[in-house]
Amino acid sequence: MALVTEEQVKQALARVMDPELKRSLVELGMVRNIQIKNTRVKFTLALTVPACPLKDQIVAEARAAVLGLDGVEGVEVDLTEMTAEEKQRIGLGGPGQPGVAERFNHIRHVVAVMSGKGGVGKSLVTALLAVVLRQDHKEVGVLDADITGPSIPKLFGLEEKPEGIPLGLLPVLSKSGIKVMSINLLLPSEDEAVIWRGPLISSVIKQFWGDVLWGNLDWLVVDLPPGTSDAALTVMQSLPLSGVVLVSSPQELAEMVVRKATRMAQKMEVPLLGLVENMSYFVCPDSGRKYEIFGPSHGEDMGRRLGVPFLGKIPLDPSISRLCDEGNIELVPTEAFAPIARRLEETASEPRRSPVQPR
Repeated sequence: MALVTEEQVKQALARVMDPELKRSLVELGMVRNIQIKNTRVKFTLALTVPACPLKDQIVAEARAAVLGLDGVEGVEVDLTEMTAEEKQRIGLGGPGQPGVAERFNHIRHVVAVMSGKGGVGKSLVTALLAVVLRQDHKEVGVLDADITGPSIPKLFGLEEKPEGIPLGLLPVLSKSGIKVMSINLLLPSEDEAVIWRGPLISSVIKQFWGDVLWGNLDWLVVDLPPGTSDAALTVMQSLPLSGVVLVSSPQELAEMVVRKATRMAQKMEVPLLGLVENMSYFVCPDSGRKYEIFGPSHGEDMGRRLGVPFLGKIPLDPSISRLCDEGNIELVPTEAFAPIARRLEETASEPRRSPVQPR
């Protein structure tokens, strides 16, 4: 039996169309490194974005096309990402240029929510901020930049996959109309691990900004991962931030790492819009007494020491945890959090910065 040739493999893949761009994989330059060994074929597909929602469909159709060739019994497909120059060649932007979708987005305020360490409720603050702003009839989006530990879809009870269109990705709508984009919405299952190095994580965050069709938003709230690593640096360098909201808890350890986050924002010349202290106290349902379970509150003093406006305290409330676990954060009573959001609106009253190159 004659071995299949590289040209035959290319001809088979030339019949596979990219479902968004309506052009063949070969014409788009997506097919790379074809290797043939006996009855097995291996090749690489270069995707326009690593988090492409139609990735599985493209791979399946490409594999089926090659398996249809006489003499082929096995096909292995590796994935990589197109370079910026290659994307520019096929009309998807290039070095120093925005993504296609970004040209159609009009976002007044971009606010990043940041903590120095995990476990202080940063994602909760992000989601509650979005909920209150939406209750105030604002157009709101949430960009989940915590690529390796995304929790925003779970809080909102979202499982729907983002729709891909030629301009980019459409964010998923929550029950109240908040636009959400998260890597967890693009994975085969919500517990799939994202084991990526820093450069790929940074690339996805940029694509969530430039390749997602956010449309007209009053507020885009960005949920950063804990700490001061690549993801936070990418957001501060690449997104036109109005500023950063810091989240802490009463423990002194939390204060120490918040200081590190503060220093990072200051070095990157990003405005500090305010500090929120989570888990400040617990109200006993039987007596109505307040208990400072994690120690005395340091939020106001910390804000003064850091020169950051103190936005307020959030109590430790088991009902909030229950509603978040159920994906019903939009049903959380917001009386305690609403004043925090109002103060933030005051501190971020100016229009957002114009897009800038890395500071």
